[in-house]
Amino acid sequence: MAFKGNAKCIPRDVDAIFLPYQSRWITDDSILKLMEKARQIGLSWSSAYKCDERTAAQGARNDQWVSSRDDLQARLFIEDCKMWAKIMDLAANDLGEIVIDPKAKLTAYVLEFASGKRIHSMSSNPDAQAGKRGGRVLDEFALHPDPRKLWSIAYPGITWGGNLEVLSTHRGSKNFFNALIREIRENGNPKKISLHRVTLQDALDQGFLFKLQQMLPADDQRQAMDEAMYFDFVRSGCADEESFQQEYMCNPADDDTAFLEYDLIAACEYATNVDWKVRDPLTKGGLYTGIDIGRKKDLTVAWQVEDIGGVLHTRRVERLQNMRKSEQEKILYPMIAESDRTCIDATGLGIGWSDDAQDKFGTYRVEAVTFSIRVKEELAYPVRSKMEDRKVLIPYDPKIRAGLRSVTKQTTSSGNVRFTAERTPDGHADEFWGLALAVHAASSPRSPIEYTAVPDKAQRERDGAGDDDDDRDDAPAGKGGCW
Repeated sequence: MAFKGNAKCIPRDVDAIFLPYQSRWITDDSILKLMEKARQIGLSWSSAYKCDERTAAQGARNDQWVSSRDDLQARLFIEDCKMWAKIMDLAANDLGEIVIDPKAKLTAYVLEFASGKRIHSMSSNPDAQAGKRGGRVLDEFALHPDPRKLWSIAYPGITWGGNLEVLSTHRGSKNFFNALIREIRENGNPKKISLHRVTLQDALDQGFLFKLQQMLPADDQRQAMDEAMYFDFVRSGCADEESFQQEYMCNPADDDTAFLEYDLIAACEYATNVDWKVRDPLTKGGLYTGIDIGRKKDLTVAWQVEDIGGVLHTRRVERLQNMRKSEQEKILYPMIAESDRTCIDATGLGIGWSDDAQDKFGTYRVEAVTFSIRVKEELAYPVRSKMEDRKVLIPYDPKIRAGLRSVTKQTTSSGNVRFTAERTPDGHADEFWGLALAVHAASSPRSPIEYTAVPDKAQRERDGAGDDDDDRDDAPAGKGGCW
C-alpha cells in the first residue's frame, strides 16, 4: 500500500485510529487525570471519543460536562463528539444549544445518547459547572480566566461518580495548571492525579507526522517534510521561542522574569469568536491611540482603544515594518484623525513624526512622549494596573501576547528600575509600548507625562540604560536592548 508523505516514523499499526499517546490517554480510567500537551496533536479529539464511549454505554450513569476556553471551542468539541457518534454508529440526538441556568443565562451545546445521558459542552464560565453531577473534561485548562476557581467548582461534581480530565498547554509558571503539575512531581502527588505529558517531539516520534500527511492534500508542502523538518517548520512559525517552548514542548514560561504574567494577559484577552474591531453604535466611547515608532529593525505599532465606562476596548492594532514614512502616514493619520487623543513615541525617528502630526492635528490632540527611564516606568505601570483591574481588553493573538510578554523589569545597582526586552525579528516589545501610549492617551486628567531629563552618559552607564532611538540602539540586533 502506498502512503503519502516523507515521514520516517511509521506507526507499528498504520490502520490504527489512535497513536500510542492517544490510546494511553483514552484507556486511562483514573478518577483524576491530567494531560500536559503540545498544541494540535489530536488530544481534545481523543477526549471527545472517550466522552462518547462513556456516555453512550449501556447502563451509563453519568452525564459529561465539558468546559472549553470559549464558545467557539465548545462548539468544536461537540462537533468532534458528533463525528465519533457517527463513526461508531451510536444513536445520538443533537439538541443544539440549550439553557442550563436561566438565571445566570448559561448555555451548553448538548448531545444526547440512547442511554439517556448527555454530553454538555460549555464555554469557560466556572459557574456553569456548579451543582452539576457527572464526568468533567476541562479542555485547555490553563487558558481559562481563572483555572483555580474552575477546578474548585468542577471537582465536587464527581463526588457521586465520573472522572475529572484536565488537558492543556502551559500558560506561564504561575498558572494553577503548572501548580498542579509541580505538586504531582515535587510534592508526592497528594491528589493522586494520573499525569500524562506529550510534547511535539514525543508525538512525532510516535507517528504524528505520518498520520498528518495521510490527511493532507498531496500537494501540501508538508508532504515533503520528515520529522526534523516539520519540527523546525513549527518552531519557526511561532511568535517567539518562549511561545514555542510553551505551546509545543510543555515548558512553562518563567513568570518571575516577565513584567506581565501569562495569567494577567490571558484574563484580558477577547474570546476567539468576538469581533473586537466592531464598535457598538449605542455605546460609543472616546477613541485613543498610542503609536510606537519604528522603521527597519523595530515595528511601528499603532494601538487604538475605545473607552466604554472606564474599560478600554482594543479596536485596532496596526503592525508596520519596512515602510516609508509616507506609506505609514496613509494608515496612521486616519487613526489619529478619528481619535480624541493620540500619544506618539517622540524618541529618535519619532521626533519628526511627532512634529508633523502636531502640525497637522494640533498639540492638544497629539502628545509627543520622549522616552527615558522614568517615562518608561510611568507608562508601564498603568498597563499592569489596567490589566489587574480588568479595565482593558486585548486581542487573542500570539504575536501581541509575545510582544507584551517580552518586557522585563530590572532594578539596577543604583536602585533605578528599567524595562528591557530582547530584540527579535518581530520587533522590540513594540506592542507593549503601543498599548502603554494608548492607555496614557486615555488617562484622566489628560496631562502630558512629566518631562525627565535624559541622564548624561556616565549616569546611563551606571544605570545600565541603553539608547532608545530606533535604528541607533547601543545593543546590536538580536542581543537585547533596553530603554
